[in-house]
Amino acid sequence: MGKGKILLTGAAGYIGSHTWVELSQAGYDVVGVDNFYNSERDVIDRIGKILGKPVTFEEADCSDLKAFGKVFEKHPDIVGAVHFAACKAVGESIDKPLLYYRNNIVSLLNLISLMTEKGKKANIVFSSSCTVYGQPDKEHLPIAEDAPLKRSLSPYGKSKQMAEEILSDSVIAFPHLKVCALRYFNPIGAHPSALIGELPRGVPQNLVPFVTQTAAGIRDHLNVFGNDYNTPDGSCIRDYIYVVDLAKAHVKAIDKLLSDGCGNDAQVIDEPTYVEAAKTGRWFVFNLGTGKGLSVLELVNGFMKATGVNLPYEIAPRRQGDIEQVWADPRKAERELGWKADTPIEDVLRSAWEWQKTL
Repeated sequence: MGKGKILLTGAAGYIGSHTWVELSQAGYDVVGVDNFYNSERDVIDRIGKILGKPVTFEEADCSDLKAFGKVFEKHPDIVGAVHFAACKAVGESIDKPLLYYRNNIVSLLNLISLMTEKGKKANIVFSSSCTVYGQPDKEHLPIAEDAPLKRSLSPYGKSKQMAEEILSDSVIAFPHLKVCALRYFNPIGAHPSALIGELPRGVPQNLVPFVTQTAAGIRDHLNVFGNDYNTPDGSCIRDYIYVVDLAKAHVKAIDKLLSDGCGNDAQVIDEPTYVEAAKTGRWFVFNLGTGKGLSVLELVNGFMKATGVNLPYEIAPRRQGDIEQVWADPRKAERELGWKADTPIEDVLRSAWEWQKTL
């Protein structure tokens, strides 16, 4: 007997695929759902290879209520969901705002509707983002969960803010619903098997795939967007978290929601909806990061040191929508989930390079 059936939306994506592996290895029965808008079909087979067994997968667009509803009809024993299905590139969201609002919000509305319509206990882990904090003031670094939420600089970030508000409202409205919002910092790296990893289509929007593609000779050089920020070396600072460590946090979050004694979320931002949601004892927010900020140039130099591969790069103008510096205070997740991201950055960057070589 497994620990319960968990629905994974966006299951063939970067974080979704790694979480599928971790949930399965933790004893959960996983039903993966994806429409392959931003992922590849062979990822499903690769997950099966890692697990050494067939996997359960349903192809559907989560923003299509009828198609998504058929998944629930086929699997009426779903006890929880991890919702990854969303477009995720800051730059692209500025060019295609309607795509981001339509896909990211409608898919979530459908999930909540389908999870709550029968009045059964519903548990949702939501893939959120540190972009909900906008550019934090210096006094709020590192960022804890009670830091102010500032207006996001991109439609992507705004869609995550909206999604959290929808979920916190839903917790108040549906007494059988529990939600855990996980605010990620910057996931990087790949599974140690080198069978799954980040697989961008076209020109990568994220730093590490661009680094590995440049190292592999696919790109002639890497652009570092800005060296005139108010940081020690002038480049942006981020909190880079190993994707496998991040995936394990989702297992901890599902464990927490499925346990009866969740208790109250003691540390929550002072916004009326969030405060009321927290009072229910069914609304939880966690920052997932390492607690250490690393600049773009530090990561580039760290990659060269970890792999011994030369990486040509140039300084380019700042990119619209980029935040200057942000890193997490992850102590709440360590305290309440028993989770910590502790894989050394050198190992993480080597895993990304091994994945690139597999590709």
